[in-house]
Amino acid sequence: MGYLKRGIFFELIGLFLLFCLLPLKKQVFQAVSSQTEKDYIKWVDFNVSLEALNQAYQYDISTYDSPVHLNWIELLAYAAAKNGGSFSASPSKEIDALAAALTSEEVSLPELTKDLKYYPYYLEAYSAVLGGMVGEYEVEEEGTWVKKYGLKAFSPIAKNFPYSDYDDFGASRSYGYKRLHLGHDMMGQTGTPIIAVESGYVEAIGWNQYGGWRLGIRSFDKKRYYYYAHLRQNFPYAKNLKQGSIVIAGDVIGYMGHTGYSTKENTNNIDTTHLHFGLQLIFDESQKEGSNEIWIDCYSLIRFLSKHRSETQKNPDTKEWFRIQKMKDPAAEAAGPENTP
Repeated sequence: MGYLKRGIFFELIGLFLLFCLLPLKKQVFQAVSSQTEKDYIKWVDFNVSLEALNQAYQYDISTYDSPVHLNWIELLAYAAAKNGGSFSASPSKEIDALAAALTSEEVSLPELTKDLKYYPYYLEAYSAVLGGMVGEYEVEEEGTWVKKYGLKAFSPIAKNFPYSDYDDFGASRSYGYKRLHLGHDMMGQTGTPIIAVESGYVEAIGWNQYGGWRLGIRSFDKKRYYYYAHLRQNFPYAKNLKQGSIVIAGDVIGYMGHTGYSTKENTNNIDTTHLHFGLQLIFDESQKEGSNEIWIDCYSLIRFLSKHRSETQKNPDTKEWFRIQKMKDPAAEAAGPENTP
């Protein structure tokens, strides 16, 4: 009987210790999990207005050779941090104030942003969206390469080709399953040359039942994935393109059509000829496909890029269109084919 009582006693002690240690075990598990979980941006609302984009861009290019070169992304991130990400009020005043303070050289950007809790977030987020669009490049003028600084990204529609659009991001779609429209539609004429917005490499090419003939081009820093869909039946792409091909901003990469909404390749099942243009942000490769994807509203960005459209001409023999002015992009030269998949 004594042995039985001692057994029950030790069993109760064991249960007591177990219940005491369970919370500690849980805390240890949570600590280890938090250390192993990657820390990266999970969501971005890109609400920057056209006016703010133009304003920050003008400050950037106008101060390029000045003692203080203003970075347009930093200006936009500052305005966003001051206004909770909203550009509907008066971010222009914030941008002007920051530009004036920095050019006076009386205060530094770290001093001005040290108390802005969300400035680092907006800086990283906006750098992911806009990082490859402004910088140094070269263009060929009368047989000579001339160095330039400014907007080196292009509108996805070639110069002199008409199109119409509106802000349709988030509209409903029903083919296959109910979902949101995570891109920007640009309506135009079948055969309109489609332009590479930024230099990068072809990550995806071929048929997709939703996008029809489509192209996916990844920026060299791998932060941006440009998606061009519903390309032309029978002649969707520039003939030299394949997976892994390097493209330069301004190159003709394909032609507008209305393919898609079919499991059968080369099917025109879209009612209206248009380009579906999408921009996906990738902070971690786990976000590339699945429920963690980040697609942004491109309407203001497309309007901003409309000031820079690539002029093209047609080869009457091959029926292909090519850019007229050649361009060298340091980002492409730095990457090189050995650094692309």
